[in-house]
Amino acid sequence: MMWFQALLLLGFLLDVCYGYSSEDEDYYMQELLSREHYQRIPENRETPGQGIGKESRSASGKAGHRKSEKKNKKAVKAADGVSGGSFAPERVDCPPLGLETLNIDDFQLHASSRRHYGLGPHRGRLNIQGGLLEDDLYDGGWCAGRIDQLQWLEVDARRLMKFTGVVTQGRSSLWSSDWVSSYKVLLSNDSHSWVTLKNDSRDLIFTGNREKEIPVLNTFPKPVVARYIRINPRSWFPGGGICMRVEILGCPMPDPNNYYRRRNEVMTTDNLDFRHHSYKEMRQLMKVVNEKCPNITRIYNIGRSFSGQKLYAIEISDRPGEHELGEPEFRYTAGSHGNEVLGRELLLLLMQFMCQEYLSGNTRVRHLVEETRIHLLPSVNPDGYDKAFAAGSELSGWTLGRWSHDGLDIHHNFPDLSAVLWEAESQNWVPRRFHNHHLPVPDWYRSENASVALETRALVSWMEKIPFVLGGNLQGGELVVSFPFDRTRSETLRQPTPTADDHVFRWLAFSYASTHRLMTLASRRVCHTHDFAKEDGTVNGASWHTAAGSMNDFSYLHTNCFELSMYVGCDKYPHESELPEEWENNRESLLVFMEQVHRGIKGVVRDAQGRGIASAIISVDGINHDIRTASEGDYWRLLNPGEYRVTARAEGFGGSSRVCVVGYDIGASGCDFTLERSNLSRIREIMQKFNKQPISTRRLRQPRPLDT
Repeated sequence: MMWFQALLLLGFLLDVCYGYSSEDEDYYMQELLSREHYQRIPENRETPGQGIGKESRSASGKAGHRKSEKKNKKAVKAADGVSGGSFAPERVDCPPLGLETLNIDDFQLHASSRRHYGLGPHRGRLNIQGGLLEDDLYDGGWCAGRIDQLQWLEVDARRLMKFTGVVTQGRSSLWSSDWVSSYKVLLSNDSHSWVTLKNDSRDLIFTGNREKEIPVLNTFPKPVVARYIRINPRSWFPGGGICMRVEILGCPMPDPNNYYRRRNEVMTTDNLDFRHHSYKEMRQLMKVVNEKCPNITRIYNIGRSFSGQKLYAIEISDRPGEHELGEPEFRYTAGSHGNEVLGRELLLLLMQFMCQEYLSGNTRVRHLVEETRIHLLPSVNPDGYDKAFAAGSELSGWTLGRWSHDGLDIHHNFPDLSAVLWEAESQNWVPRRFHNHHLPVPDWYRSENASVALETRALVSWMEKIPFVLGGNLQGGELVVSFPFDRTRSETLRQPTPTADDHVFRWLAFSYASTHRLMTLASRRVCHTHDFAKEDGTVNGASWHTAAGSMNDFSYLHTNCFELSMYVGCDKYPHESELPEEWENNRESLLVFMEQVHRGIKGVVRDAQGRGIASAIISVDGINHDIRTASEGDYWRLLNPGEYRVTARAEGFGGSSRVCVVGYDIGASGCDFTLERSNLSRIREIMQKFNKQPISTRRLRQPRPLDT
């Protein structure tokens, strides 16, 4: 009986040491409750420079762990094949664990101490952004509560991992300079006893950061297998504290019993090209889609970037290359910030998906293709993307490649028409002397000397050429849908500033956010500093980050197109291994938002002879924003369900009004108009026909007063 109990005890110890569990690893919660007991740090720490034996015992807080430490050391070496000699570099490409993408939960991160809650270990994630104020609840990294060499940041992978490297940054802060300049790496299988990564018999000291933003990668000489990993800072910026943001690279070891991992895996059944594409590879992929679906696709370019790269778009329609009367035009753009690459890859995946599903007879996709002219522009800023792509997913940081080659933020490089409209409204010029829509582009903006990116000029020309109805620009670094206005009417920052179509914009934003897998999930962790889940995953742009000259505001005021920004992931540049999950997160949203182009009213404005009238104005009572008909007289007006009085008018014609009803089902309600020539217009036509000019009323003799 004693030998049987001994075998059971041995099996339990092996499970704990090597990370295996036949259940849902409920012991982990018990472990969390007892961490305070075995993580107390004794006062008699070793002085800097002492050997690993004492340092490991101090980190665990138990002098009696010497024997278990040796066993743990042997276990780790046995797992990774480390010998007693010098390390030989071994190249193993492993993905990040997911601190930045939030695949690692807050309770998997621990630290020796923290300065305050907002700088706790849960904030020690690569590229996490801090709040505007110091001591914010959502601060920019992990900062130790004490300044000494005994501090550490720990990650529990919750399974055996083959760790291959660490990426570090300093603290994200507008006011402080904090970063770690060197550190050690410790590993463990049970979180009690730790082994320091060594080179031969010496502890490896990794070079950290020289400033707070640029990520620094340190790869291990050989992969090391363990469950827990600690970063132990050894030196830091003299004027600051011990603060870090971290990502860990590692490959999961096979573990069929790990229920936690299986429960959190998101799989996709779509057979698509899930990888990051260079500019050349992007062009080739678009060509492959076009060759596979030649009857519904067309590749074209809208212009060139600063360095001369063409801005390629693909059109998906049952009649590519032509505008069909009554068929709305839709667009998705991505990559205006070159380092926000997830949107770029999502559009490349979307064009593959729509081609495949159309060929397979998917009814939903076929209806979209046959009833909508869809344009996908995956890379607005290819020059910026090239810079981020060269650095890679974990090393591009938060800003590398964001701007155009000549240093301009393309998304906020449009003319500020909202200020022009509001000034006209303050002068009571709207609508008699100044239109509330289709505001003209200022002359200075079109001049060659204006600080306008070539990419922005190409976008403006594209937006003016095609009568887009609805558009979405995919961005990254957050999980939220932003809608205009993006600029506040007053000088006050971060103040809600709605458009006249605020109710429509809110519905459009919600249609994307509510069908995204994570945006409206109340239990999800915030990406950085804002809990957008409380706002249904949507936000008015001006109330979030006030900015003038955005693409959204310009599109609304200069064209008929309602434009929104979709921030599709916390990580601007997710690792290639994350792309299938991100596709699953966004696929339904991408389709649902496209379908919203068919919500509202549509029709054709014609004259008495049945000819379409271009640039006729369509007004809706109660909404101080009009739209105009396209070149053939057709129009589309996005509206929420309800009953509306709509008026059509055009120069030289009398106006016409009617009541139009919008239902709850997808499908725009027909609302056509026929306009009659006005009397004044007829007189002018007759006079022009006979080459005569109207008599000026100023030349008429004034009647003399009657004689008294």
